[in-house]
Amino acid sequence: MYDVIVIGGGPSGLMAAIAAGEHKKKVLLLEKGAKLGKKLAISGGGRCNVTNRLPVEEIVKHIPGNGRFLYSPFTVYNNEDIIAFFEGLGVALKEEDHGRMFPVSDRAQDVVDALIRQLEKLHVEVRLHTAVSKLLMDDEQILGVRLVDGTELRSKAVVVAVGGKAVPQTGSTGDGYPWAERAGHTITPLFPTEVPILSKEDFIQNRELQGLALRDVAVSVVNQKGKVLVTHQMDMLFTHFGLSGPAILRCSQFVVKELMKTGYTPVTMRIHTLVQYNEETCLQYLNKLVKDEPKKAVKNVWKGIAPERWLLFLCERADIDVQAMGTEISQDKMRQLARLLVNFTMTVSGTQSLDKAFVTGGGVSVKEIEPKTMASKKKAGLYFCGEILDIHGYTGGYNITSALVTGRIAGMNAAQ
Repeated sequence: MYDVIVIGGGPSGLMAAIAAGEHKKKVLLLEKGAKLGKKLAISGGGRCNVTNRLPVEEIVKHIPGNGRFLYSPFTVYNNEDIIAFFEGLGVALKEEDHGRMFPVSDRAQDVVDALIRQLEKLHVEVRLHTAVSKLLMDDEQILGVRLVDGTELRSKAVVVAVGGKAVPQTGSTGDGYPWAERAGHTITPLFPTEVPILSKEDFIQNRELQGLALRDVAVSVVNQKGKVLVTHQMDMLFTHFGLSGPAILRCSQFVVKELMKTGYTPVTMRIHTLVQYNEETCLQYLNKLVKDEPKKAVKNVWKGIAPERWLLFLCERADIDVQAMGTEISQDKMRQLARLLVNFTMTVSGTQSLDKAFVTGGGVSVKEIEPKTMASKKKAGLYFCGEILDIHGYTGGYNITSALVTGRIAGMNAAQ
């Protein structure tokens, strides 16, 4: 008989097992894979972005999928506590751009190793290569788990920390959703977020812009009524199938939600290349450059205002002969180019699949979880934490913060 069984050895499961272990309880951590912390070890490009130092308000803003649910858990345990926790385990952290916190060593494995050492120190029993087939329960409460090999393990509390469906090579293959449903929970529709976007536009299909990166442009998702749903000013990339890069990943969940809403009618995306200009001031700027060098071909006059491939592509769309001198080009065509530089629109038709996404949207409905304890409102003794919950944020330490905070709270309350 165990006090607490934690299923899943990712960030939230490791944190839950440690928190339960600190209460001197008999804790068992089950992981179906060959090692613990597989997703942690590859996160942040192998450097592991353990949390984010921004104020709570900002963190919630960066978790568009039910981030507000975290206000209450953050009063119990927050990002500053995560930083103190890792420093206490001997993992020194440093802050980078946008509040992202990394180990000073730049080694994700150091984070994983410190967590594993802490489990050993707290005498948490760990079983690898151990897959759970179902939760054992009666009408009132959780009783334990049944393993795939038929073994039944009894426990007073079970913490489900099996992740979502994104990055399945780390073991998160959606195992927990049917268990949660059997316990009476609602699973909101699952969808990919932080994922590259697909487009059927001719210039994408014929790979005209493949490999072209645009730096620090403002990318917007626009709904059918022409309302801007979200804008992210970051880098982006044209690929052989559509769009990728940081700005695109952040926009992707808004594209998915709009597609789901409209029955998969293509969605408009807008690229604002020269972010400091609007159509009028951009036209003035193009004219000023021409006035300064009236005898030169516009290809050379406008060089440097945008990446060359992009500029030539937009000039072609505006029907401008780039070998012509600026004085030979009509104001109408120049205005058309100015418009494209501040408001280039294209349609996108979908995203890559959930197994290509960084983060799972949807999951166990947070309405059915006690925010201060992460306990199930449906079944006594059952706790959920991490990505199985319907909470999803941008990349940059936000999802991992949610996983560690909900894991810590689930583990300590399961132990009590």
